Amino acid sequence: MKILHGVAVLALLTGPALAQGEGPHVNLVPEIEHKSPEEKAQDAVRQKAYQESLRKIPDAQAPNDPWGGVRGAEATQPKAKRKTQQSN
Repeated sequence: MKILHGVAVLALLTGPALAQGEGPHVNLVPEIEHKSPEEKAQDAVRQKAYQESLRKIPDAQAPNDPWGGVRGAEATQPKAKRKTQQSN
């Protein structure tokens, strides 16, 4: 009975190791397709239109801080810590 348990344990342990072995080789990187001159021209036109559309976007303004007037200038700068002496 002990031999049967030992064989079963060995079979269970070798299963995952065999699964990592030789199997069907799948190429995850397909061959590089070269573009025709017409496709390259279309890509150039699209890229130029994209760059022009980026130039039309207005520049970002400074962030709006609605609590800026309430806090004041003192709150934005950290306060210097005082060193206190402790008496023993």
